[in-house]
Amino acid sequence: MRLSDLWRPIRAEMKYLLWLPLYLLSFVILERLPISGYWATQTPWDQAIPFCEWFVIPYCLWYPLLVAVGLYLLARDREGFRRYMVFLSLTFFLSELIWFLIPNGQDLRPLVMPRDNLLTRWIAGLYAIDTNTNVFPSVHVVGSVGAAWAVWNCRRLRSRRALRWAVAVLAVLICLSTLFIKQHACLDVLSGLVLSLAVGLLVYHRNLYRAFRPLAAPD
Repeated sequence: MRLSDLWRPIRAEMKYLLWLPLYLLSFVILERLPISGYWATQTPWDQAIPFCEWFVIPYCLWYPLLVAVGLYLLARDREGFRRYMVFLSLTFFLSELIWFLIPNGQDLRPLVMPRDNLLTRWIAGLYAIDTNTNVFPSVHVVGSVGAAWAVWNCRRLRSRRALRWAVAVLAVLICLSTLFIKQHACLDVLSGLVLSLAVGLLVYHRNLYRAFRPLAAPD
């Protein structure tokens, strides 16, 4: 089989990635928009959650998780890849719309790190490149839920129970990590879960997904 024969079906799915540059561009613009004031999402519950730098590890595993799930689905389950892309694009853009309509942020980041080690320096670097605004809902949460949902929905992985549960546990750890490294407040996580559930039912429910079928390339 020629390389072009392998590339042709994958190339047909590339249109499902066209949303990503637009999302990243709009994210950068929103992060740099001047905000005179924002709704602070923290609650007394957040004050009871201790800062724990070890959670920066699962927090940063969010990036390879989303990419790995996407690449696997693109290679082995193109229908699953389409649903995954539709889920991520809808949740990410809806999150940006909420950020634009309701400027929000959280004031939970420690002014001085409680300890000085490699992990706390890592978190300080994250703070420097990612503002404390545009947090409600958390895209870390919706992305993690989307990756786990895609893996559990994948027909080829239905016999791989250990892998499916590992992804689910990692998704839970990523959601928790946003709280323990003070990147998000409880309301940010809760709103991300609600948004994920609403869009997930739309995308992964067979009948509702028919609305997106005209976009789908043939397998």
